[in-house]
Order: sequence, then structure tokens, then C-alpha cells
Amino acid sequence: MAIPSSTVTEVAPLRSADETIAEDAQALSAQLKAMRERLFPPASRKTLRSFTSGEAARLIGVSDGYLRQLSLAGDGPQPVVGTGGRRYYTLADIDALRHFLAEQALAKGNGAKARAYVKWRDPERGEHLQVISVTNFKGGSGKTTSAVHLAQYLAMTGHRVLAVDLDPQASLSALFGYQPELDLVGNDTLYGAIRYDGDVRPLKEIIRKTYFHNLDLLPGNLELQEFEHTTPRALAERRGGQADGLFFTRVQSALQSVADNYDVVVLDCPPQLGYLTLSALCASTSVIVTVHPQMLDVASMSQFLFMTSDLLGVVREAGGTLNFDFLRYLVTRFEPHDGPQTQIVGFLRSLFGSRVLTAPMLKSTAVSDAGLTKQTLYEVGRENFSRGTYDRAMESLDAVNAEIEQLIHTAWGR
Repeated sequence: MAIPSSTVTEVAPLRSADETIAEDAQALSAQLKAMRERLFPPASRKTLRSFTSGEAARLIGVSDGYLRQLSLAGDGPQPVVGTGGRRYYTLADIDALRHFLAEQALAKGNGAKARAYVKWRDPERGEHLQVISVTNFKGGSGKTTSAVHLAQYLAMTGHRVLAVDLDPQASLSALFGYQPELDLVGNDTLYGAIRYDGDVRPLKEIIRKTYFHNLDLLPGNLELQEFEHTTPRALAERRGGQADGLFFTRVQSALQSVADNYDVVVLDCPPQLGYLTLSALCASTSVIVTVHPQMLDVASMSQFLFMTSDLLGVVREAGGTLNFDFLRYLVTRFEPHDGPQTQIVGFLRSLFGSRVLTAPMLKSTAVSDAGLTKQTLYEVGRENFSRGTYDRAMESLDAVNAEIEQLIHTAWGR
């Protein structure tokens, strides 16, 4: 019996998985581009808000009344005066005020006070470039959130900072307003400076300025993954005594080429223990390991530490130098009223003592809400949140980052 033609349905031809995924990627990328252009018109580039005189005074380390006196006397950069006589400063203005006050202090013979205003490292005093890797190979540990807020805090407090996105997923770059697959072409990441072939580029040509004064960026994208593929081949082809084949020296050498321009480098490592992460650790003077206080995350960190120790041991035997100024564990996304989390934090402190940072990074809807528009908490103002939510989150961030800043200054002998 023949089946009537009206009951026959056509079955769409099966598509290969790569075609389906590629189509989804293109659709998502187009929508993200449209969203970004709506958020940051017309040039699709982010800008940083101005700071109130109270915020500026806290960042500089003086009173708001003193800033008002400077403004009335016409000394230093002048603020923009808004409605109600409120004074606003850009981050560049704040940095210029620091230098103005430092020059005044030096004129009075007070070098210590001048150094408190301008925190740049002094190589003649043996203050070396501080390279901090923020790492963990478990996703969701708050690694990128911690790295970007640390880099911005250090820039806001007067340091010259280079933020390096080593994660092929490029979340750090996205927070700085980049859409990697659209804004970056070949050789636009750190890989361009550490690759093994003739297309290698000087690092200074790849670094990009950001809308944050004193904060530059080495963006990331999928190109970084090439280092994981080309390094085994380079190791296999390396002849004895040939230093260029030692993968763990390449990131360090690249960073040293621009060391004179920065005080601190913050490396946002990928969530895996590959050649990129190992190279970052070998280039680092200090390490921050983020950990979410859940038992599965702590168990994962245990495996991470075992693997890191074994691999770094191999690197050391091959001639790598591994001496950290400090190694600290940062508790992230912490909910202080969660009993099990509090127990785990206590457990970590009993094991590692002072290597666990005193201040934890609290879980906050303020940080999450800011992230919806690719912003950090340092970029958005208090008016966007309830006062209590914003203040608690800012207090937590500042406490963590101030503790790390103090560790940096201690390593410099200050």
C-alpha cells in the first residue's frame, strides 16, 4: 500500500558537529558585539568614571579638606566642578596630584613622604619587577575576578601595572572591553613574543594601553593555545645547550624586555597546568592561588599542588630558578554565614597559617552585577547599588588587595 504524499515529511540532512558549533559561535559573537556597541558607544571602547574628591583623597592618602585647599589655591591639576560644587578627578589627575605632592615633599627634604605618594619601584634600591601569577586549575575559583581587581587596585594606588591575559578564553581581556575574536588578529597576544618561529614580535609592540591610567594590557585569545602545541615540538628539536628551546625562560625574557616601564605584572593564568602556566610560574616572583571554600575545590587544589610541585621540580632540575617572594592562598567567593565554608577556611588556616591571606574575597552580588556589563567594582559607582551591598564588597576587595600591596612593598624592603 502506497503512503500518501501528504504524510511524508522531509528529514533535514544531518549537519556535522563542527558546522553547528561554528554557527552557534558566530551567532553568539555577533550578539556580544552588538551588546558591547550599545554599552560603549560610539567607539566600542570603555572609559573610566571620574572620582569624587573624597575618593581621590583616600587614594592619595590625604584629607578631602587638603585637596580642597589645593584646588582653591590653584595648585596641581584642577578638578571638574559639578552640580552642587562637587569636585571630580580623573585617575590621571589623581596620579598628577601624587607627583605634585611628592615634589613638594622632596623640596622640603622629606624623601620618605615623597615615596609614600609616588609608589614606583626604585631599581637602584634593589626593588625588582614584581611578577604575580594568579592561578588555580579549577574553574569558578574567582581567579580572573581576583586578578583584574588586583591590577586595577594597584594602578589606582599609584603603581605602574601590566595585566597579562594568559587564558585562551580571554575573560580578563573581555573585562577591559575587548572581544578577542573581533578585536585581535594574529600575534596580538603574549604568544606573539614567546613563539619559536620567525614571526616572533617584541613584547612592547603587543602591549595595549587601557582606559585605566598606569594600567596596560596584554590581551589574550585562542592563539595562546598554540604555545601548548608548539612547545613539545620545540623541546624535541632542541639541541643540547641551546637555551632558546627552554620554554620556561620565554615568558620571563619577554617580560624583562619591558621591565623598566612597570612596577608590577599581574598574570591571569589559564585554568590548567600546561606549558603556559608553568612558564608563568617560572617567570613569577610571587604567586596567588585562589580557592573557593568548598570541599571539592579544596580536594582539587590538593591535586593542583601535587602536580605543580612535580612539574616545577623537573624545571628546577633543568636549570630553572624558582624563588618566590611570597606564596599566598586567597579564599574567594566566601560566605561568612555559611557554616561549612567557615570550617573549611579554618581548616586551611590551621594547615597553611600565614600563607592564607587574612582577608577573604567575599561573595557579592555587586561584583556579579558589575560583571553583567563587563565592569569591575572599581569601575562602577556606589549609586548603582544599595549602599550596604556596595560598601561590603568594596571593603572586602580593598582589604585583600591592600594586603597583597603590603607584601609587594615588603619584598621591596620598604
